[in-house]
Amino acid sequence: MLASFVAVIGCAHFFGVVYAILPLLLFGYLFLIFRDPRRAVPAVPLGVVSPVDGSVVAIGRANNGIHAGDVHRIILRVSSLGTYTARCPVEGKIMDLSSAANEDGPLPDTNGLWVRTDEGDDVVLQFSGHRFGFPPRAFLQYGERVGQGQRCAYLRLTRLAEVELPLAARILVKEGQLVAAGSDVLAKLPHH
Repeated sequence: MLASFVAVIGCAHFFGVVYAILPLLLFGYLFLIFRDPRRAVPAVPLGVVSPVDGSVVAIGRANNGIHAGDVHRIILRVSSLGTYTARCPVEGKIMDLSSAANEDGPLPDTNGLWVRTDEGDDVVLQFSGHRFGFPPRAFLQYGERVGQGQRCAYLRLTRLAEVELPLAARILVKEGQLVAAGSDVLAKLPHH
């Protein structure tokens, strides 16, 4: 991003303002993609916040996740003009997805993020539709504690985010609803 800004200044200085338009457009695009504004995480106990900026595409039940049995699944379309980082939906401990192989089903996609809350609820965040073959990249390690709404991964131009929740969770969003990463609450986990 810095190089494109330097190119804008250099082109404007040496060749004129007209030649600075293309580097300026590139700088604007990179700024939109790589910006990471602060977000006010809502104080909602057991709340599940949106991991990405975007819209709710689908809400439903599934039975092929890391949990044995049915789960809620919320699929979000990641906004092309949203922020570059994903936010953790809940507070808890990062678990190893590869250790969650369900005996009755296939091994889950190990590119996701599995968080176990202090109450023992499992929330899984996975991404699909990677542009240019670059999947998101988490910058947290297994066993680390993570806070609700904390930055947890670089999105790398991903198209879809999927949040898997226990079936007892109460869904608070509707299909088509716009959501902001770390700010909007998707669901509430059950009290134990």
